Amino acid sequence: MANRSLNVLVAAVLVVLGAIALQPYIEHHFYAATTARAVEARGNLADFEQTSIAVFERVSPSVVQVVGRGVEQAQDGSEEPGIRTGTGFVWDGAGDIVTNNHVVEGTNVLAVRLASGDAVKATVVGTAPNYDLAVIRVSGTSLPPAIAVGTSSDLKVGQAAFAIGNPFGLDQSLTSGIISALKRRLPTAGGREIVNVIQTDAAINPGNSGGPLLDSGGRLIGVNTAIFSPSGSNAGIGFAIPVDVVNRVVPALIRDGHVPTPGIGIIAGSEALATRLGVQGVVVVNTMPNSPAARAGLRGINTATGELGDVIVGANNVPVRRLADLTDQLEQLGVGKTAKLMLRRGSSDTSADVAIVDVSQER
Repeated sequence: MANRSLNVLVAAVLVVLGAIALQPYIEHHFYAATTARAVEARGNLADFEQTSIAVFERVSPSVVQVVGRGVEQAQDGSEEPGIRTGTGFVWDGAGDIVTNNHVVEGTNVLAVRLASGDAVKATVVGTAPNYDLAVIRVSGTSLPPAIAVGTSSDLKVGQAAFAIGNPFGLDQSLTSGIISALKRRLPTAGGREIVNVIQTDAAINPGNSGGPLLDSGGRLIGVNTAIFSPSGSNAGIGFAIPVDVVNRVVPALIRDGHVPTPGIGIIAGSEALATRLGVQGVVVVNTMPNSPAARAGLRGINTATGELGDVIVGANNVPVRRLADLTDQLEQLGVGKTAKLMLRRGSSDTSADVAIVDVSQER
């Protein structure tokens, strides 16, 4: 009897082990999807998805890749051909395309690849190194419509931002994020600073330079120009030139080939110098001969005694704490206008009306 029970138990164990061993084969036979599966209904896209799609479909045809060839200096001092790539976008119906100055600077051959895949030659219309902006032109081909232009005066931190460009040569790429900060300052190759720069966490990588930064309505709010990253790739901090600056500079480039550099003819001290002297404002180191500043009586540092001259502490009723504050006010007024400056001279305050001229033409 005991042997019989043992035999039954062994048989049961063997059945269980066999079932376990055969389970994958049984499941594959009955459950494996050996034919195409049925497509599930997706449902409606979320609002933010619809916004992203609409922005890309509306704007991307007007975004182009800019490729330039020039001569670059090798480490051994020799010259060798160099290729620069960036992004641009259609500005008007005359074939004008906006991009960054650093994309076209130093190039002797330029080409534009359209969203359709067609490649056409381009020529430089004008550059503005102080704003890192350039206008190039293509002819003999039909271009998509120009991008709608918005304003940067009412932007809010936290609102959505979209970037379209050609990162690492990969064309027609869309990234999205938010406006992370406003009123940043960005040095340019022209030796000045762009003020009111937009900071965004929308991914911007090498190749995105010159591409549009857009709001949720697909309007241009900035031109992507730089990233802050130790590795050279996106680290969540990108910068864009505000569209209000672009909308002022680009027409001048198209019209005249250059943009005036508003100034009053002073040599300004650095922020470090002002800090060492214990003053807040723009230290006038010297005035250029026969400049508006000289004619208005502004005083520089006395080279014989080292005595401090004028410190510009205000312009047009706006406080001036650093040079970028002053240049911003001069640019807002423009060449040919007069700036009302507030000066700290010794222990007293005074004012002076100073004409604004194009200092790029005064050199």
